Amino acid sequence: ARRIPHLWSQAQVGALLAATRQLRPPLRAATHEALFALIAVSGLRIGEAIGLARDDVDLTAGVLTIRDAKFGHTRLVPLHPSATDALGSYAARRDRLSPKPRSRTFFLSSVGTALSAGGVHHTFNQLTTAIGLRGATARPRIHDLRHCFAVRTLVDWHRSGVDIGGRMAVLSGYLGHVNPADTYWYLSAAPE
Repeated sequence: ARRIPHLWSQAQVGALLAATRQLRPPLRAATHEALFALIAVSGLRIGEAIGLARDDVDLTAGVLTIRDAKFGHTRLVPLHPSATDALGSYAARRDRLSPKPRSRTFFLSSVGTALSAGGVHHTFNQLTTAIGLRGATARPRIHDLRHCFAVRTLVDWHRSGVDIGGRMAVLSGYLGHVNPADTYWYLSAAPE
């Protein structure tokens, strides 16, 4: 029994990212904006994203190395150049705001330490409440951004006439799924 995901619209993702810019201090704002944007455009799991070390983010090649992911796997995740540029901008700002970090993680807390999953979830819940997405009956999760990435990819492939069955293994590998059936499950939440 899997929870029904919230399928984010582009406008909702935009509202979430705009809300992150209101966070204080500035490093907290920059970190959460870059983190949530990366998850939305790459489909990373939250633990994979906050676990990225600086050396895992190759801004020259535009590739992330995801180490010790689910089931202990390591995989490479290529990024669109716009995502790589955004991560580069974040890294420059992060380094200005925290010149002597206490952690070698790519994403830093406002005091220069690694992010905690609990802290990120708390901030996400605050932001989704502030923008009107979270309420008595609606409970969007960070993982729903990953789900939405997979659904958007599949729908875009379908609309472009791409053989989805032929590409499903590629998407499964990109997402870090062991079994393509886990990727097909994403289709169940989208009317398309």
